[in-house]
Amino acid sequence: MKRYTSLILGFLFAGTHVYSQSSDLKNWPKGTSPKEVGLKIAEKFVVTPHTNFNRPTPPRVITYPETCTWYGALTFARVTGNKDLTKKLANRFEPLFHEEAKMIPVPDHVDYSVFGSVPLELYKQTKEKKYYDLGMRIADKQWGPPEGPRVVPASHVYYAQGLTWQTRMWIDDMYMINALQTQAYRVTKDLKYIDRAAKEMVVYLDSLQKSNGLFYHAPDVPYFWGRGNGWMAAGMTEILSSLPKDNPNRARIMDGYHKMMASLLKYQAPSGAWRQLIDEPTSWEESSCTGMFAYAMVTGVKKGWLDKSKYAPAARKAWLAVVNFIDENNDVRDVCEGTNKKNDKQYYFDRKRMTGDLHGQAPVLWTAAALLE
Repeated sequence: MKRYTSLILGFLFAGTHVYSQSSDLKNWPKGTSPKEVGLKIAEKFVVTPHTNFNRPTPPRVITYPETCTWYGALTFARVTGNKDLTKKLANRFEPLFHEEAKMIPVPDHVDYSVFGSVPLELYKQTKEKKYYDLGMRIADKQWGPPEGPRVVPASHVYYAQGLTWQTRMWIDDMYMINALQTQAYRVTKDLKYIDRAAKEMVVYLDSLQKSNGLFYHAPDVPYFWGRGNGWMAAGMTEILSSLPKDNPNRARIMDGYHKMMASLLKYQAPSGAWRQLIDEPTSWEESSCTGMFAYAMVTGVKKGWLDKSKYAPAARKAWLAVVNFIDENNDVRDVCEGTNKKNDKQYYFDRKRMTGDLHGQAPVLWTAAALLE
C-alpha cells in the first residue's frame, strides 16, 4: 500500500513539475536564455552595416527594419543594465549627426518616421539633448500639417479627423506610429502623444480586425499575413505598456489585443511558431511574425493582461521557436522578405525566405527584453 501511495504521489509531483516547466518564463535550456540570446543578437547588430532590405546596394536612408532592431537593442541594453552596449549603440548613431546626416529619413511616411523612436530611446538612457531634439521633431512632424512627396491621397481627410496625415490603413502602420508616439509620451509625459496614438489605434482596430481576432493586411487585401499581424500585435503591446489606465480608449485596445491573442493560441504550430499566412496550415513557418507574437504574448503574461495558466506555456514555446530560427552566425532564418500589399494569396505564399534580414532580428531583441524586464 505504501509503495502504491508513493507511486501516486510521484506521478502527481512529476505532473506538477512538467506543468511548472511549461509555464516557466525564467528558467531556460542551455543556450536559450533571453540574456544570452539577446546579447548575441544585439552585438551582431552593432557591427552590421546599414542595410537595404538585404539588397547588395547600400541604403539611401536608414530603413525601418534597421530602426526597429536598433530600438530593440537599446531596449535590451536598458533592461539588462548593459551600459557598454548602450555606448556602442550610441557610437553607431553618432555619424548621423555628422558625415551620415543625409541618412536620417525625411519623416513624411510611417516607415521613415518610426526612426524617431531610436533617438528618443537614446535620450532616455543618456539624457543628451541632441537625441531629444531630433526625436521630438520627428514625433511632432507626424501630427503636423501634411507635406512632402509621399503624402497619402486621403491625408487631409485623416488630418481633419485628428489622425496623422501618414495614415494608410495598412496594419504595419500600427507599430510604426505607436512606437514613435509612445516614446514621445515616455520622454515628455505629455498625454497628447499617447492620446492621439490611442485614437489612431482604435480606428485601425475598427477598420481591419476581423471576427476571428486577426487582421487583414489592408481593407482591399483579405489575407492574414503573418508579419503584418505581428506589427499590429507589437503595436498594441507597445501602447498598452504605457497607456494610462484612465485613457478612454484603453478598454477598446485591450479588447482588440485579447481577441488577437486568443486567436493566435489556436493557430500556433506544434513547434511554437506561426505561419506566413496565419490561418493556412500549408504555409511555411515564419520567424519574424513568431518573434512579434512572442513579444506580445510574453508581455501580456508578465503584465497580467493574459491568464498565465493559459498563455505562459504558449509564450514559452514561442520563445524557444524564435531561438530555433537563429543560426550559427546569429542570423535569423526564414524571414519573409520585405512585402508590399497585394490582393493575391499566392503572392504571400511565394515571398522569399531570407536569412539575416533585420525584420527577423528586431523582434528577438524585443522579446528578450520583455522576458527580462
